[in-house]
Amino acid sequence: MAESPPLLICEHCDTVYRRRELCCGEVARCQRCDAILERHHRLGVGGMFALVVTAMLVFVQANVWPIVTLGLGGTMISTTLWGAIVMMWREHSQVVSVLAAATLFFFPLCKMLLLGWVLYFARQGRRAPGFRLAMVALYRLGPWTMSEVFVLGALVAIVKARLYFDVILNPGIFAYAGLTLLITVFASIDLRRLWDMVPEHHA
Repeated sequence: MAESPPLLICEHCDTVYRRRELCCGEVARCQRCDAILERHHRLGVGGMFALVVTAMLVFVQANVWPIVTLGLGGTMISTTLWGAIVMMWREHSQVVSVLAAATLFFFPLCKMLLLGWVLYFARQGRRAPGFRLAMVALYRLGPWTMSEVFVLGALVAIVKARLYFDVILNPGIFAYAGLTLLITVFASIDLRRLWDMVPEHHA
């Protein structure tokens, strides 16, 4: 791996600093605007790649397994995420169903696939084909992965539904809760490090 460049530039106010190695738990902040410049991370490229693979496995389970089972008068109905999306579409809530499909399935899936693609080649010490486009896409997709919002909304809906239905939590909701934790870990990782960890001349 190449050494980190000696300079660090604040992306908010363009103040230039000389980079140094951070200790465990240390955070570098801009003295002018107090923005976070860099965090210390224990995970290397191999650890991040393993995290991506784990997230993809949990993601598959969350979308295959039923989320919740509702019972009323002896009738039990189970649904998956895609079952709920299709139901919303049929009930003339097309805008909500499209947003749910995008933010809960397609955007997270694209983010994991792109990150896995970049890290797979980074483990070999070289940049992946289309590295620049992949990094830009990862930056753009960041705010649009909303699995944590879905889990919180689902828990609120489940609590309210228990007043009227027999509610049984299925493995899918627990898988989504695990996926939310993994996405939270992803959010704390500064992917900009990959620009420095994998030098351009290895592309």
